[in-house]
Amino acid sequence: MDLLGHLRRQFDYDAWANREVLAAIEADRARPTLAQTLKLMAHIVSAERLWLERLGQQSQSLAVWPEFSIDQCKAQIDELAKLWSEYFSQLSYAGLSAQITCKNSKGEPWTSSVQDVLTHVVMHSAYHRGQIASLMRAGGGTPAFTDFIHAVRQGVIE
Repeated sequence: MDLLGHLRRQFDYDAWANREVLAAIEADRARPTLAQTLKLMAHIVSAERLWLERLGQQSQSLAVWPEFSIDQCKAQIDELAKLWSEYFSQLSYAGLSAQITCKNSKGEPWTSSVQDVLTHVVMHSAYHRGQIASLMRAGGGTPAFTDFIHAVRQGVIE
């Protein structure tokens, strides 16, 4: 598998893991950790959209820490999966090394390769999904089981 195929696979996993975590949050909505876990989930989808917009040299459309309902998160996850799929269908192997320049949320300018941005998006989301799992466990809930190898073994990711 080439690097482009590998990254597509990571984003397939990311979309699946986001859906699994949101389903666990929804099932656990009676617990006191709902507001915290939902805030993190909203941040995950907002940050993913922000990076997609940066890659497309578009203006930021969402706050970095938005206040989303479960249904709004669900809609964002579904739309992002489609948008990332469209992005990857147009991305070439050579495009992975292209440089993008953008400003972070503090207004500081940065330049990064497309490959590094894509890797960051997946890792950033996994980091926050881990925070959600910790919050849910600490509150007596059951977090989603989102290990990558589990998704592969279940045939969710090819």
